[in-house]
Amino acid sequence: MTTDGTTASGRGAQHEPTHGASATPRTVWITGAGSGMGRATALRAGRSGWTVALSGRRREVLEELAAEVREEGGSVLVAPLDVQDRKAVRSTAERITERLGGIDALVLAAGLNAPKRRWDDQDLTEFDAIVATNLTAVASTVDAALPHLRERGGQVVVISSYAGWSFQPGAGVAYSASKTALGSLVRTLNQQEAAHGVRACHLCPGDVATDFLDQRPSVPDAEARARMLTAEDIARTACFVLDSPAHVRIDELVVSPVSQA
Repeated sequence: MTTDGTTASGRGAQHEPTHGASATPRTVWITGAGSGMGRATALRAGRSGWTVALSGRRREVLEELAAEVREEGGSVLVAPLDVQDRKAVRSTAERITERLGGIDALVLAAGLNAPKRRWDDQDLTEFDAIVATNLTAVASTVDAALPHLRERGGQVVVISSYAGWSFQPGAGVAYSASKTALGSLVRTLNQQEAAHGVRACHLCPGDVATDFLDQRPSVPDAEARARMLTAEDIARTACFVLDSPAHVRIDELVVSPVSQA
């Protein structure tokens, strides 16, 4: 592994991924890669042959994930990042492009909520942080990567929420507003960037059994979580979108557990 976390092979090779004419790997940049759906998508994409750039706030967690990707034969770059830092987002996009040769796809999985979710108890500082993570950071990351996505007819998967597709009273004021807005963000991206071959998907999962549930006012127990989707279910769906042919655009996908909690 190089000093900044780049590796090329599950066999412990010390060189970076190659980008010659005979083998041009596709690069996917995943935010929120340190846990949950982002983590599961990174592992699955790595197994599918994607070169994976991992972003999240905790370097040590990303390094552990990178080791798993390498063990399964994948190529990976660790790129720690706070998605609320717009300058860092842009510099990270540049670094990924320099090190990996370009950006073919984004999976935007960073998300935030808080237990205080109602008008009568919410904290507006938390409100700002939720919107900054769930909405503004998505726009910042797409904006930073867009020149590179245009070059390659790139794909964007925005991991939103069932609450972004259908109003859910318990999701919270800030969370519902931010996730609903992602639908419009994706639609405008598709409408305006189609000429460059850029495609985006608004992926809306129902309840998923991840650590994100710990942010609920009433944390679901093991029995409730057993009825939910898994992070791997969403990773499989995200990779289905990533691996779709260039002439196919999947505008929106809603994935729900059979038994709603």
